[in-house]
Amino acid sequence: MSEHRPPTPGLRVEHDSMGTVEVPADAWFGAQTQRAVLNFPISGQPLPPAFIRALLLIKGAAASANGELQQLDAAAAQAIAQASEALLKLEDASLMKHFPVDVFQTGSGTSSHMNANEVLATLASRIHGAPVHPNDQVNAGQSSNDVVPSALHVAAALTVSQRLLPAMDHLVQVLHRKADTVHAHVKTGRTHLMDALPVRLSQVLGGWAAQVQGAREQVQAALPLMQRLALGGTAVGTGVNAHPAFAGRCCEVLSERTGVAFAPGPNRFALMGSQDAAVAMSGALKLVAVVLSKIANDLRWMNSGPLAGLAEIELEALQPGSSIMPGKVNPVIPEAALMVCAQVMGNDAVITLAGQSGNFELNVMQPLVARNLLESITLLTAVLPLLADRAIASFRVNEDRLREALARNPVLVTALNPLIGYERAAEIAKKAWREKRPILEVALECTEIDPDTLQALLDPARLTGEH
Repeated sequence: MSEHRPPTPGLRVEHDSMGTVEVPADAWFGAQTQRAVLNFPISGQPLPPAFIRALLLIKGAAASANGELQQLDAAAAQAIAQASEALLKLEDASLMKHFPVDVFQTGSGTSSHMNANEVLATLASRIHGAPVHPNDQVNAGQSSNDVVPSALHVAAALTVSQRLLPAMDHLVQVLHRKADTVHAHVKTGRTHLMDALPVRLSQVLGGWAAQVQGAREQVQAALPLMQRLALGGTAVGTGVNAHPAFAGRCCEVLSERTGVAFAPGPNRFALMGSQDAAVAMSGALKLVAVVLSKIANDLRWMNSGPLAGLAEIELEALQPGSSIMPGKVNPVIPEAALMVCAQVMGNDAVITLAGQSGNFELNVMQPLVARNLLESITLLTAVLPLLADRAIASFRVNEDRLREALARNPVLVTALNPLIGYERAAEIAKKAWREKRPILEVALECTEIDPDTLQALLDPARLTGEH
C-alpha cells in the first residue's frame, strides 16, 4: 500500500515495523492486531475472556512495577495501569470486541499479546495526553514468550480457585445433605449391572461425595503449579531487557490485586519451553470429568423407567422429553453433565498433544492450551451446581420399588454362607429365583434355621453394615 494513499472510508492507516495497514477507524487496536485478523480467519473464536482479563491484569501489574523501578516514566506507567483497570471493568461483550484475534494463530500467542499492547497503548495515550508506545512502554521488560504462558497460568489459577473449587465444594455439601435425608432407604446393590448385596442410599451418595472430594484434592494439588509465572524470562528465559526485580514486584502486585499468591517460577526455561503445569491441571480436570460421568450415569440408571427400568429414584421433571411421545420425561441434567465430561476429556487429549510442542525454548501451541484448559474449567464450573441442585438435591426415592426388589433379591442368601455353606446357599438362591419367591420363604423351607434368626440374618438393612 502506498504511504500517501488516502485511507478507505471507515478505516484509518496504522503503521508498524512491516509498514502500513488499514484498521477500522473506531478500533482501539492497531496494525499488528489487524494483520493477525487478516492472517487467521480460521475459527471465528477469540481467546477466552478469562485469558484476556489475565493478560490485562499482568499488563497493569507490569506497568506499576516498571514505574516503581524507574523503567518507565511515572505518568506513562500510571496511564497504562489505569487503562488496564478501565478495560477490566468492562463486561465481557464490551471487552471482547477489542480482542478479535483467532485462537488459531501464532503458537506463542504473540498476536493476542500485541492486541493487548495496542489497545492499552490507545487508552493510555488518551489518559496520558501524549503517545504511549505499545512495544517500548506497554511491553517494557516483557515478551510474548513470558507474558502469554504467565497469562495462561493466572487465568487458570483464578478461575480454579475462585469458581471451580467452590462449585466442587457445593456438590460435596449437597451430596452429604442428601445422604442424611435418604439414610433410611436400602436398595439392591449392583456389580456388573447384576443384583448384589444391599446398600443404603446414603452409602451410595457418600461414595460419590468421596470421589468428588478426591478429585478436588487433585485439582488443589495442581493449583500451586499454575501460580508460578514465567514473567521476567522475556524472549528465551534469560531475562534480557527486564529489571532484575521486575518479575518479583509484578507478582506481588498481581497477588495484591487478585487475592491469589503468584510468584516467579524457579526456572523460567521450564515454564516457557513447556506447558507441563497446564497438562497436570488438565489431567486433574479430566479426573473431575471421570467422577461426574460415574455419578451422572448412576443417576440415569437409577431413574430409568418408570415401568421397564430400575425406577429406584425419580429425578426432577424439568421439561418434556420428546417431540412425539407425550408425557415422556428424560434425565436432561445428567445427560448435559455427560456431554460436558466428554468435552473435558477431549480437551485434555488436545492439551496433552499441545504440551508436546515445546520446541527448544518455547512451547508453540499456547493459545490452544489456554482455550481448551479454560473451557474445561468453565464448563465444569457451570455444570457442577446444576447436577447438585437440579438432579441430586431434588430427586425423590421410590421406596416401594426398592422394597419390592430387595424382597426378591436371591443374593441376600449370602448372609447364610457361614451357617450352611456356599453351595447350599447357591441352591436356595437359584430356587428362589426360579420360582420367583422371596428368599426368606425358600430359606425357611430348605434350612432348619428358626424363623426369627433367618429374619434377622436376611434383613437387608443389617447387611449394609449400618443401622
